[in-house]
Amino acid sequence: MNVLVINSGSSSIKYQLFSMPEAKVLAKGLLEKIGEETSALKHTAVEKNKEKKLEQRVANHKDGMALIFSLLTDKDVGVISDMKEISGVGHRVVHGGEAFNKSSLLTDDAIKEIEKYSDLSPLHNPAGLQGIRASQEILPKDTKMVLCFDTSFHQTIPEHAYLYAIPHEYYDKYKIRRYGFHGTSHKYVYGEFCRVENKPNANVIVCHLGNGASVTAVKEGKSVDTSMGLTPLEGLVMGTRSGDMDPAVATFIMAKENLSPKDMDNILNKKSGLLGISGVSNDMRNLEEEKSKNPRAALAIKMFCYRIKKYIGSYMAVLGHLDGIVFTGGIGENAPEIRGQILEGMEELGIKVDTAKNSKARGCANF
Repeated sequence: MNVLVINSGSSSIKYQLFSMPEAKVLAKGLLEKIGEETSALKHTAVEKNKEKKLEQRVANHKDGMALIFSLLTDKDVGVISDMKEISGVGHRVVHGGEAFNKSSLLTDDAIKEIEKYSDLSPLHNPAGLQGIRASQEILPKDTKMVLCFDTSFHQTIPEHAYLYAIPHEYYDKYKIRRYGFHGTSHKYVYGEFCRVENKPNANVIVCHLGNGASVTAVKEGKSVDTSMGLTPLEGLVMGTRSGDMDPAVATFIMAKENLSPKDMDNILNKKSGLLGISGVSNDMRNLEEEKSKNPRAALAIKMFCYRIKKYIGSYMAVLGHLDGIVFTGGIGENAPEIRGQILEGMEELGIKVDTAKNSKARGCANF
């Protein structure tokens, strides 16, 4: 049977169509910059050894899914002739709260839970729901769909690490706590490290670096701490998210600028991070091109790397013994200069970068 795997990110959709059970990839692709003036899609029909690139405006994730489905059945670069040939779909969902500690079949109740947590993941859950609903509209009604939650891997984080030091009543009433995200990525990459290094149950720090970015401390196969919190806003400097800061900054700006909570949320989630610092872009590729002539672009890169370095140091203390540091995500896999800058000067902690190997190491994701 054929299984389609969909990863709807904040501004992208990644997908692969597998022939199971041999897990042979029939087609794969990446749609980037959704909602921007010009979006970019790269679709590869692996079986046919054909590739198609498109540059056009894709307004939202629903339109993006429709475009992807059209390519899967395209006469030239398609790999199936009818949607009935897709037996199942796996959807990555960012926020499942405490409702899901493992993957779940797609049901109306599950959709309600995802909607409930959309205010905690405003860039992702609504986008994911668009992808889910588009799949439901286009695919036959009896197509099985499974939800895989980013938050489920982090359900092993201990209470002293996931609670915030605010009145406990807010956890009791609203379940305000650290949930963590990118769990499917952290879990998979950790497993690959253990396999490649032949070190089962290793202690590893995983750095998932893209437009959204997070660091996780994995101790003997279990997530014990992670940089994102109640929402994906906490932690690292990201493409458009502020990451860690004094909470009083938000209330101070709100008072000075007469902003509503929604206004402030929009600033912290969509106008901050690399974009807010540089003033020109949330895309690391653009900042690398600009850094020699734009001091703020260079500053944004430096702040991005510095914050990650701090998390690596703190998680080394949490883990005690460290077997490895793994980089993944569009930036983590494809930007050796960023990896080098993050790990620079950590020799006293037992971390030394092989510059030659680092410069050659690139993943298969588009940076």
